[in-house]
Amino acid sequence: MLSINQLLVSINGLVLGFLVLLLILLFFNRRRRKPGEPPLDNGLIPYVGWALQFGKDPLKFLKSQQKKHGDIFTSHIAGKYITFIMDPTQFQYVIKQAKHLDFREFANEMASRTFDYPRITEAKFPQLRDNMHRIYKIMQGTALDKLTDSMMGNLQHVFKWKFSQATDWKIEKMYQFCCGIIFEASFMTLYGKDPVADGHKLISEIRENFTKFDAKFPYLVINIPISLLGATRKVREELIHIFFPNKMAKRSEVSELIQTRKNLLDQYDVLQDHDRAAHHFAFLWASVGNTIPAAFWAMYYLVRHPEALAAVRDELDHLLQSTGQKRGPNYDLHITRVQLDSLVLLGSAINESLRLCSASMNIRVVQEDFVLELEGDQAYNLRKGDFVAIYPPTLHKDPEVYDDPEVFKYDRYVENEKEKTTFFKKGKKLKNYLMPFGSGVSICPGRFFAVNEIKQFLAVILLYMDMEMVENKIIGQDNSRTGLGILLPNSDIKFRYKPRKFDL
Repeated sequence: MLSINQLLVSINGLVLGFLVLLLILLFFNRRRRKPGEPPLDNGLIPYVGWALQFGKDPLKFLKSQQKKHGDIFTSHIAGKYITFIMDPTQFQYVIKQAKHLDFREFANEMASRTFDYPRITEAKFPQLRDNMHRIYKIMQGTALDKLTDSMMGNLQHVFKWKFSQATDWKIEKMYQFCCGIIFEASFMTLYGKDPVADGHKLISEIRENFTKFDAKFPYLVINIPISLLGATRKVREELIHIFFPNKMAKRSEVSELIQTRKNLLDQYDVLQDHDRAAHHFAFLWASVGNTIPAAFWAMYYLVRHPEALAAVRDELDHLLQSTGQKRGPNYDLHITRVQLDSLVLLGSAINESLRLCSASMNIRVVQEDFVLELEGDQAYNLRKGDFVAIYPPTLHKDPEVYDDPEVFKYDRYVENEKEKTTFFKKGKKLKNYLMPFGSGVSICPGRFFAVNEIKQFLAVILLYMDMEMVENKIIGQDNSRTGLGILLPNSDIKFRYKPRKFDL
């Protein structure tokens, strides 16, 4: 008769043998490259593939694969087969294939799971997706003027409330500083004010929960069950409840954009109050989730480079002088959307920071087996269900496109005192040379509002404040958000500021 120890050894041996057999089966049943398909690299570990290497340093991994396989290849990453296009001169041929390479269903499934609302299908919600997309016109062109003016007013309101008593140097952590100001100003601009509650205190509490949710956002996107993420489900529910109809009805000065979205959602009786509120919460994340870190990086690079800060500030001072506005924290600023667009150095500094910190992977799902035709008589067979991806940092860090690509050059996007838009690869002018907001059908509809927010934020702090670093350290990037937009800093950094003084 077997002893307990012998029985355990036998069971462990059976389990180990089963796992070894499973790994062998997975290894020998790995996908094989078919004629006409891009080079295929399965990786060494079944199912996992190259996930660990990609997650650690995506750019380094993709560059190594490019060196090994060429400008187009298929990598096995965490159970998905992803075909990467590395040559930026070919990006346009991928972007225009909306019929064969779709983004919407992938994004719809991910968003509904992450923010807890029903998937938007045509059968259940006829025309909802198209109508939602039309609303985004309020965030573009001349329709953006109202939001721009409102954001400028709210930024100054937050600044004056926060810094009205400041007379000497004050030290803060820069990311927390950016987060507090942009979140509050953006929230008021979009969702208005609660006429009863203490607005600063209430929004501060919302921001704290938002930050907790945002920290777990990458895990939700890759489908980690929310039940495994501590208090995230509770935090998400608290954030969603902020936007329930009974609470939204009490808010004043709600933006036209949010009111129009609310009216549209109200037309669908099949949506519950929770569902409508979850849509509003998703829009809040979309509005500030990437804008906050983008503003941080722009501010960080400017303060780290005093010559850049001085040049951009001089451009802003000249704008105020030309429009007859007085300078200083005691005076209101009025900078229109058109005037913001005219600030070439400020725009260039922001574009340069976006080049260095954006990592939004442009993903498409192959809808059916088809042949992707590229320039130069290149053609590749792609399989239904596979992903096709463009990873913009491979472009943004390409030394052939950008000289000294790791260096911040605030005037990189300026030529003859105008915005520079001509960049080349292999002697060809690139149609897509800066891609922080996606591309084609997946391009961020709120990109103009987001850039305006960052311009306004920087304009206000540069015109109101003197700033300098307290800590002499280089901030790195946190790769946990790779593929999701703007990378967060891997640590915060202290800086100090005080009100600017002007000669009378």
